Amino acid sequence: MDPEGNSKNPRFIMPKKYIAMILISFVMGSIGGMFGYNLASGTLFNNQGSGGVIGNKTYNVTEQSATVDAVKKVTPAVVSITSVQSTEDFFGAVSQTKSSGTGFIVTSDGLIVTNKHVVPDKSVQYSVFTSDGKEYKGKVQAQDPLNDIAFLKIDAKNLPTVTIGDSSKLQVGQTVIAIGNALGQYQNSVTEGVVSGIGRAIQAGDSSGSSSESLQNVIQTDAAINPGNSGGPLVNIDGQVIGINTAVDQQGQSIGFAIPINMIKNQINDVKVKGVISRPVLGIRYIPITKEFAARNNLKTDKGVLVYGGSDLAVLPGSAADKAGIKENDIILSIGSDQIDENHSVTGILQKYSPGDKVSLKIMRDNKEITVGVTLGQTQ
Repeated sequence: MDPEGNSKNPRFIMPKKYIAMILISFVMGSIGGMFGYNLASGTLFNNQGSGGVIGNKTYNVTEQSATVDAVKKVTPAVVSITSVQSTEDFFGAVSQTKSSGTGFIVTSDGLIVTNKHVVPDKSVQYSVFTSDGKEYKGKVQAQDPLNDIAFLKIDAKNLPTVTIGDSSKLQVGQTVIAIGNALGQYQNSVTEGVVSGIGRAIQAGDSSGSSSESLQNVIQTDAAINPGNSGGPLVNIDGQVIGINTAVDQQGQSIGFAIPINMIKNQINDVKVKGVISRPVLGIRYIPITKEFAARNNLKTDKGVLVYGGSDLAVLPGSAADKAGIKENDIILSIGSDQIDENHSVTGILQKYSPGDKVSLKIMRDNKEITVGVTLGQTQ
């Protein structure tokens, strides 16, 4: 259980809303594959030209020009990431597993953003293929398992880079484009859709159930996200990266999720200079409060998060929350001027701050509201 995640076994009655979220890549045998474990249907797109003649009528196909321009801006900086690992079974037979995912270049000297589940092993050397077909050896620089983010580094210069957008300005219905190494063999495949929701909280994991992550404040989109797209960019119509493709809901149709790009904005320089991801944390375990959860547990508020650890500690010793006197069963209603609700998660709000920043928390304790000052800690 991570310091900012939900309790595994809370005594409180949990809402029956949880759905299985699948990390969007999978692993095949020696014939190739993707990071993760699940196949998804591909999507066929028709190429469109600038115009055409049918009978005696002329049709101009120009409405997709903005999408075409956005894709042209981004694809030179999108890369495919692969690895080949050998495994030995009980009888001594050795087999090889090839895995692949996607990433995008954020600095001209070869710093790449991807998902942590795409490059899970820091000891492994990954092969990185740029859009011009060149191959480089990649080394994991830093990982943030809580948010499924990782940075990979290749030794190169004068590489094309993406333009980073502002995910806080996203609106439901806005056009977005997903780009990635679909199915591990269709490099820089492009799909288009809209933002279906923002501020989602999901439980993402592989089909075997051996790996699971709680991801907060993610973007929901109906742009088709296929296995192998993990770590690839989600782009707005201006060609700016506003998300990192990370998961799909296999129980639905065209329900994919991306990590907001603002989650890494403050991390790029830290990784370049320090080689680590430095993220502000409170040091608590908690349960997000919904209307259903509040009603079932007779709470006085249907917003905020309940500090609760179940079989684990709710407040980590020595953490920012511990030093501020936060206690189990406190309800944190807001951080600074931001109210915590279904569209504004703890993780999403904290990304506005840096370790060491002082913020005020509005807390409900024994049905009374109090204000507590906290100096934010940082990931270790």
